[in-house]
Amino acid sequence: MTGQQLKISAVAIPSALDAGTGPSAGGTGGVMDFHVCHALREKHELEKWGDLDRCPTAMESLEYWRGNEYEDRLLFIAQLGQQSVGTCSVTLPLRENTYTAGIMVDVAAAFRRQGWGRRLLEHAEAVAAENGRTSLDAYCELPAGPVENAARLIPAKSGAGGLPADDPAVAFAARAGYELEQVERASRLTLPVPANQLDALEMEASARATGYVLVGWSDTCPDELVAEYAVLKNRMSKDVPIAGLDWEAEDWDPARVRQEEQSNSRSGVQCQVAAALHGSTGKLVAYTVLNWRPGIPASIAQQDTLVSSGHRGKRLGLLIKAANLRAAQHRWPAARSVLTWNAVENRHMLAINNLLGFKPAGYEGEWQKRLG
Repeated sequence: MTGQQLKISAVAIPSALDAGTGPSAGGTGGVMDFHVCHALREKHELEKWGDLDRCPTAMESLEYWRGNEYEDRLLFIAQLGQQSVGTCSVTLPLRENTYTAGIMVDVAAAFRRQGWGRRLLEHAEAVAAENGRTSLDAYCELPAGPVENAARLIPAKSGAGGLPADDPAVAFAARAGYELEQVERASRLTLPVPANQLDALEMEASARATGYVLVGWSDTCPDELVAEYAVLKNRMSKDVPIAGLDWEAEDWDPARVRQEEQSNSRSGVQCQVAAALHGSTGKLVAYTVLNWRPGIPASIAQQDTLVSSGHRGKRLGLLIKAANLRAAQHRWPAARSVLTWNAVENRHMLAINNLLGFKPAGYEGEWQKRLG
């Protein structure tokens, strides 16, 4: 480590990407710092993946770092003189999981292995502790090849999967006292999926999923379904495998659904949803979501997929995913792939994705550290 003084400053989030100076815009420093942070994130993504498929656009970042009534989000930039060393951030849930904090550290390539990452992590952890948080979570994502060919893995505490012990990010987290709770597989599906392949999958699924009606929407859930959609989103936060992570279920209601939709709209994210109604009760019992950004037109992100517990084992998951892929390909013809993430232990959803043609594209480690 050099003798230079590292300055870590909170980033004032501007009111717009092209905001001028002044308090309402976060000042000149706020605008510049925000853009520097986003540029560092883009550079990191390009170094690791060679594309920006996993990277938020500038509009998404602006919307995200504003925070909302459900989560405070604090972004910091580290500088040595005029040089930007890296960033760290702290996310603070406000409605549930109020004892937890999300931690992220990113150091520019030229400044790695000099102790600055540790300084940034200590700063983020101190901010979390000052806000009364006792359980910290973080993640890192690696390409598939280095994980699948690693000589030695640190196993996840979930009992499924692991990450290379000699990877710098993995070693950094382990040395800092974080435990690898869970590993998720990132998978990629090449588009377009041929229509006859989707036809065959939908026919196979429909033979089992009798007594259901498919519905779908773009961007905004119909008013008559939003309350039931909120119930399913609440259930999603309970049912997704979380291994030993200290996460409580999220409390969703129609207002929270609408807030998410409005946030997506402001950030330029378009959403396509396919869902299933139970024919005899009219209840919404399954849904799946795909997101697309015009700034990264070749990539679609698979978000939630849920089938209510009483309706599983009937190929509903495959049916709604195939239907949503068909709708997405029609709506976003420029897309060339879909990315999705699933816990390695979530064998059922991975099997559905494999049927659709998804292939391993990376692995994400979910880390946790308990304070005190």
